[in-house]
Amino acid sequence: MFAPKESFMTSSVSPNTAANNTSTAAATDNTTAADNLYDAVIVGGGPAGLTAAIYLARARYRVLVVEKNEFGGQINLTNEVVNYPGVERTSGRALTTTMRKQAEAFGAELLLAEATGFELNGDIKTVHTTQGDLRCFGVLLTCGCAPRTLGFPGEETFRGRGVAYCATCDGEFFTGKDIFVVGGGFAAAEESVFLAKYGTHVHILMRTDDFTCAASAADGARANKKITIHPNTEVVEVTGDSVPRSLKMRNNKTGEEIVYNAPNGDTFGLFILAGYAPATGLLCGLIELDHAGNINTDKHNQTSVEGVYAAGDVTIKNLRQVTTAVGEAARTATEMERHLASMQHKLGIIPQHPVSRITASREDRELANTDANATSTTAPAGSAITADSASNATATATSLFDSNTISQLKSVFDRMQRSLVFKLTLDDRPISQELEAYCKQIVSLTDKITIGSTTKVSTSNASGDTDSDVYAPSVHIFTADGNDTGLAFHGVPGGHEFTPFVLGLYNAAGPGQALDDATRTAIQAIKKPTKIQVLTSLTCTMCPDTVVAAQRIASLNNAISAEVYDVSHFGQLKDRYNVMSVPCIIINDGEKIEFGRKSVEQMLAIIR
Repeated sequence: MFAPKESFMTSSVSPNTAANNTSTAAATDNTTAADNLYDAVIVGGGPAGLTAAIYLARARYRVLVVEKNEFGGQINLTNEVVNYPGVERTSGRALTTTMRKQAEAFGAELLLAEATGFELNGDIKTVHTTQGDLRCFGVLLTCGCAPRTLGFPGEETFRGRGVAYCATCDGEFFTGKDIFVVGGGFAAAEESVFLAKYGTHVHILMRTDDFTCAASAADGARANKKITIHPNTEVVEVTGDSVPRSLKMRNNKTGEEIVYNAPNGDTFGLFILAGYAPATGLLCGLIELDHAGNINTDKHNQTSVEGVYAAGDVTIKNLRQVTTAVGEAARTATEMERHLASMQHKLGIIPQHPVSRITASREDRELANTDANATSTTAPAGSAITADSASNATATATSLFDSNTISQLKSVFDRMQRSLVFKLTLDDRPISQELEAYCKQIVSLTDKITIGSTTKVSTSNASGDTDSDVYAPSVHIFTADGNDTGLAFHGVPGGHEFTPFVLGLYNAAGPGQALDDATRTAIQAIKKPTKIQVLTSLTCTMCPDTVVAAQRIASLNNAISAEVYDVSHFGQLKDRYNVMSVPCIIINDGEKIEFGRKSVEQMLAIIR
């Protein structure tokens, strides 16, 4: 149920919210300017971004990596990596976790935030983010790609109700059903094998004659008796009622059309794994892009704007692999050093050097860690607890969380402005015992959170069916004076939901995550009572952003509530709303239903 132990929060970062892009103003007070300035800001925390951070921080430049989702990028979803030189076999997550630790050890700073805009002219650049503005001499764009949509009739209609884009997130919803995978690359080959664990049979639909990935990567799909490969086949349309019932396909060589109808009134799954589109929407008109949105660079990997570089999957290339991303990023970082050094010399400003934990003494490292935890102004950015420890109601805090996580949790709790109270509703299932143990360990780390009450219900009355709307087990968050914050989690907030849960506490108690004045005003202007339910999975990498957005909004408006559900324990909700993908956002008990990762602004657009 829970993810392995890993770092919970990133290194200390304090974005400057009053950026000034002119070199003249920046040089007015060199001491102040250096305190609020980075040599380089890297946008994107995948393998390319982390590699560049390692090289730049090791060269004693102050570098910050901004990542909006999860450090590690798309490769985190890959269960097995066997072609990374020097590493015989590993997972994508294990590989990038090591990269992240290396970057932090050399003094790189990490920030979980979304870039919202860029000011790239002049000697000092500004990266606008949801956590504030960041000033720097150089920007490195390693923002990667996002899953590509195909645009066939029915794709958008059945998104989240049969059409999906993440096998890890949504595969289990199609247990015992036929599954179709669209794509012929590495992702389609690998994920079809994963989906075969759940589906009755898996059909791979590819436009080409054969897989476009390495033959060894496709061997697993070819050998699996539960997988059939259909070359030269494209999706024409998907039709149905509340869920897909029929899939029309066409052979692009013969023109023959084939119609699949789900048997016995059932449905099926259609996973779109047909490549990725570059995440460069914010850069249109600022730097030169090709017709597909990839970034054009010169031989030094500098873009059309001086001091702005790009590396990894977002650039123009024929091969997109972890090895090509890290190699390109290492070379780009080295090229970028020349620009950073020239800016330091030109402006007479040298940003604070990073604190390297590689060369520092043990005492220095301990002091650096203590200072980072004590002064960090960012909200949490990672999560980890273990299954065995969570199931033991008498476990100590150290058995649930590692020492680094405990230290960083305490740092977050110390910054909370108000005290909070957990109110638990439990049934007689083991999952309730896990939630109770979990909450007890949280409150053992701070005097700002207590358990106020525990209500016991029978399992038969805990599902939320008919007259009951309990949905146990659950933890609701109240202020110390008895006011309901509107935030709640149903299940145990482990895995990818641990960070959003702690962020919810931080937002409810204040000061909370930074928001621009316009967004804050828009949230507070909503008068209509609004109930937001977010259905998630603890393994879903797209869910945390959506949960954080919903809870941040609810924390600022008493008319809005945001309750989160681990859908694996609340099948009746899944069935009621025909949910076959997470995150699923349900507004006012079904008045509106949306799917997918959402920012605060996107969530506002849904509920207004």
